[in-house]
Amino acid sequence: MTPLRLRKRILRAIRVTWREELTRQDVEALQANIRRVGLVIKLRWALVAVLTLYSIVGGLLYSAHIPAGQLRQLMAVPAAALAFVVLYNTFYQLTYRRFGNLAVFNNVQLALDVLVVTLLVYYSGGPASWFWTVISLFILESAFIMQRPADTWGLAAFASVLLAIVIAAEFWGLLPHQEIPFSRAELNNDATYVLVRYLWQVTVLAGTASIAIIGTRALTADESAETLIDPVTSLYSRSFFRRALNSEVSRARRSRRALHVLLLDIDRFGEFNRRFGIDTGDEMLKCASKAVLDTLEVVGGIEITGNVASRYGGEEFAILFVEDLPTDSAPDAAAAHRLAENLRTALGACRVNDAGITVSVGVASFPTDGESPEELIEAADEALILAIEAGGDCVSVAAHPVVPVGA
Repeated sequence: MTPLRLRKRILRAIRVTWREELTRQDVEALQANIRRVGLVIKLRWALVAVLTLYSIVGGLLYSAHIPAGQLRQLMAVPAAALAFVVLYNTFYQLTYRRFGNLAVFNNVQLALDVLVVTLLVYYSGGPASWFWTVISLFILESAFIMQRPADTWGLAAFASVLLAIVIAAEFWGLLPHQEIPFSRAELNNDATYVLVRYLWQVTVLAGTASIAIIGTRALTADESAETLIDPVTSLYSRSFFRRALNSEVSRARRSRRALHVLLLDIDRFGEFNRRFGIDTGDEMLKCASKAVLDTLEVVGGIEITGNVASRYGGEEFAILFVEDLPTDSAPDAAAAHRLAENLRTALGACRVNDAGITVSVGVASFPTDGESPEELIEAADEALILAIEAGGDCVSVAAHPVVPVGA
């Protein structure tokens, strides 16, 4: 992997959008991320309130069975942990709107929450502690707030590793056991008990993650079943494109056929909208979509091949290229490159009120540049980034990412 591709991959993992000139879709993504961060903060305040109430009630109950000095010592660490949570949640409350473009902001918050709870687990009995179940609440929170299932699974794995470190450290005597009322210290030295209890903890955390992810997908089923056609461009929607790509990749894998993904981005479209207005921008999107369909060979506005053209978001278009009409066969890399150049030329000829555009195109091929839908999209996106950085109005092929052609 070249340093440029590595830098872009890291940048895309950290930030919501990598573009200097934000599109309408970028702005919506930033606003959505800010809302998610704010929701995490609100949920944490609610959890702090619940834990504070529990600590007060639990302390009163304990006070009837243990001396006041032991109770103060027992409650010192949980109180300090809650104070720390209040402190960093206040910081997030005051500053989160400034960090709207940080995609990892929520991951860092939830990781801090798990770290604090793991500290409470150690100071409340180690393997016998009840506090580890609070992590399940964070996993549920992650599933409902984070965009990717991988984020939720990562949080569950992170929590499992931290719990394993605490339990193993106590078992091997690296950390002293913290005595609490109604717990049996000798159990922490029983390998069978410790292992069985830890496996139960991991099972509950994994089960929580699975149920939460399935639940959130069920709640968003209506969004997944959104209209197949984009209302502005009359192209297929992004969700339909992703479903078609999943299906065609499976078919191509079985039949050992090639297929290609092309991502097109209108160069400096944010500047175009500011100069000519959003209405003119929408008219240009319609003109560009017609040029895409004409280039892909359509009859009456309906595609007669398995090729799919979609509006992928904002000013971006995505093409699934699976059939080469002139040869009546699966397209090769050369055919995909020709199509990309034809699309670049066709969209470059679009005119609305004497205003024109140029486009950048990224091309990725199966199985050369990726063997899964996600890998193909990522490879095409990285190629698109290089085409944009080369000045736009060119085609960049993932197999040769450092040499954009057609400029």
